[in-house]
Amino acid sequence: MIQYFKVSDNRFEPSVTMDDAFWIHLQNPNAEEISSVLKRFDLEADFITDLEDTDENARMEYDDGALLIIIRVPLYYKHRGATVPFATSPLGIISIPDKLITVSFYENEVLTLYLEGKHRPFNITQQSFILHIALRNATYYLKFLKEINRRTSKIENELHQSMRNKELIRLLRLEKSLVYFNTSLKTNEIILERMQRSRWLQNDPEAEDLIEDVIIENKQAIEMANIYSSILSGMMDAFASIISNNLNVVMKFLTSITIVISLPTLIASIYGMNVHLPFEEHPYAFAIVMGTAGMISLIMVLIFIRKKYF
Repeated sequence: MIQYFKVSDNRFEPSVTMDDAFWIHLQNPNAEEISSVLKRFDLEADFITDLEDTDENARMEYDDGALLIIIRVPLYYKHRGATVPFATSPLGIISIPDKLITVSFYENEVLTLYLEGKHRPFNITQQSFILHIALRNATYYLKFLKEINRRTSKIENELHQSMRNKELIRLLRLEKSLVYFNTSLKTNEIILERMQRSRWLQNDPEAEDLIEDVIIENKQAIEMANIYSSILSGMMDAFASIISNNLNVVMKFLTSITIVISLPTLIASIYGMNVHLPFEEHPYAFAIVMGTAGMISLIMVLIFIRKKYF
């Protein structure tokens, strides 16, 4: 799908034609749409096709007057079948004379505010719009990081009661999400610092101030991702140790019960043999044997209790 937007009163409004548009957005475009944009603006095919790869790294590239900026944006998978609840994907921003093209093959919420025209008015230039996208991107990272922390706390409370593998697997998925976030944020930081040094950005004085805010927000997201990742990793190690310790306690308890039960079984087995045995002619032989077995078992129980095996 291709959408066109023009600037009116420092806001984005839908445009009818490509020629009148300042911003062109391609959302999961098909081959025909990609071909039309490439031919219309004489762009290299890999400016768009590379973005189909979900693992495409963030980078900044020039080619014949066109500037390609790829940043990693956060994704939230709402369906339960997803391998991880949060991940990242590439968002391409192509700057050409008088127009800005954004390309995304994966659904994300970073551009939604601008696509719906609900953003606050600002002096829209190519530089300022790119930085507003980067700033909103960092904001969404912070938002999703807080959600990851909330989910971690919830799972921690569940683990105190259940100690099942299911909760540990959920923590593992959150830890993988944090790894994706941390890696993407660091690559975004490299691109932002490169943009800050570029002459292209220095043509817009307002953008020079804005990029400092973007870099600060991105660094804050990196710090939060590192902190949450450390907490989650430590929590998983702790609960894995607790589960292992609980297993040892259960095995020790079962072993003690087995020993207590095996002693009467041993005595009963001996007196079940077809040989001469003590008390075999005594009228209360059964009571004596059972009483002896019970006393031995009771003594063993008291010994185990004293040693805190129960």
